Amino acid sequence: MNNIFLIIFCTLIFPLSAFSATLKDALKQTYENNLELQAERRNLEIQKEVLNISKSDLFPTMTLTGTKNFEETSKLTNQSGGDASITDTNSMTSSIKIEQTLLDGQGRKTEYEKSKLGLNISEAKLIKKEQEVFLKAIETYTGLILAYEKLNINEENVNLLQRQFELDNARLSRGQITASDLAQSQSSLAGAQARYIEAQNNIVTSKLNYENVIGIITTKENLRKIYKTELTIPSNLNEAKEISLKKSPELIIAEIEYGQSELDVKIARSDLSPTAKISLERTYSDDLSATYDKREKDVLQATVSWPFQFGGKNKSIVNKNLEAKGMKRLLLENAQKNNTQSVTSAWSTLQSSRSFLQAVQSQVKASEIATEGISFEYENGSGRSTFDVLQSRSNLISAKINLAEAERSYLLSQYRVLKSVGLLNSDYLNLK
Repeated sequence: MNNIFLIIFCTLIFPLSAFSATLKDALKQTYENNLELQAERRNLEIQKEVLNISKSDLFPTMTLTGTKNFEETSKLTNQSGGDASITDTNSMTSSIKIEQTLLDGQGRKTEYEKSKLGLNISEAKLIKKEQEVFLKAIETYTGLILAYEKLNINEENVNLLQRQFELDNARLSRGQITASDLAQSQSSLAGAQARYIEAQNNIVTSKLNYENVIGIITTKENLRKIYKTELTIPSNLNEAKEISLKKSPELIIAEIEYGQSELDVKIARSDLSPTAKISLERTYSDDLSATYDKREKDVLQATVSWPFQFGGKNKSIVNKNLEAKGMKRLLLENAQKNNTQSVTSAWSTLQSSRSFLQAVQSQVKASEIATEGISFEYENGSGRSTFDVLQSRSNLISAKINLAEAERSYLLSQYRVLKSVGLLNSDYLNLK
């Protein structure tokens, strides 16, 4: 009874017909709805504004100023102690100032170059996040398909063993088998029913995971199983390594961060250099004072400054950035090693999963033939025992489950190769 309620619950809450039709549909839904990807795209927009801020520092600045003063004097005396005439003022001053930095040791330009690299890092981080999320979505999509396959296999097994138990019960009444044979049959049926319940629970978990990673279920078509991607993957290991050197986001990020560390050294050194600025300010004053009414004034000013920091602060900043540059260099070398290892491992897994899939396919065919033959011999009284039939059927069920898992593993290994070389992104998947 509990099993029936569980099936009804699954059907009402998570109808299979509501899932995305193809893997590409699921990936497109992930691209549009996944919150991690949305956050990373926002971060890219933030970095674009940071670049605009750095760029604006290269241009002149304009400052507009307006001041309004009300001056009221209640008492005013001269040197002899007598009252002096009082004239209150109601002055207004407005000014416009244009200022341009002419020399700063290349500090502003270097900051702008660093911001450009920061934008490139954000783009690479978005690709990295896409790869992580898309691979997780593929695992989720194929995991749900596998859960349904296991459910169907176990359901078929329960039905077969139920008929086997009924047949053995009849054979026992005719004295063709012993009570122990019937007990074996009953035990196998109970075990199959337990595995079927477990498969039902896995369906519920897989569907919840699907909605969490991919998004709300909206379409009305069934999931479509594939075990070979339609995308082009590298034809050999050397090609995969060459692509990864250009496309791997982890490697790109490490290279750019090293470039930024070089610019940080230049920026720190520019702080030790003299700076030169020029400015032009025009000021207009109305009712300036008790003596003067209006005033227009232009001021052209050139300023040169050279900072000196006692205690060695600036030099220490330079040394700190030099050490940071050395650290980034080590991290870059480590990223290069990890990249080679990652690509090689993914490629090796692809080859082994392909061979394993072929072996399991052969196993299933052999198990089907063996099970059919043993069942025929058992039913015709040719010396086969109940144990032989149950054992052959158990081997077939295990082989079918192994096949479903091997097909999924083979598909995942293909996408892991694409991820290792940096191609599991929205552009290569054509999701935009």
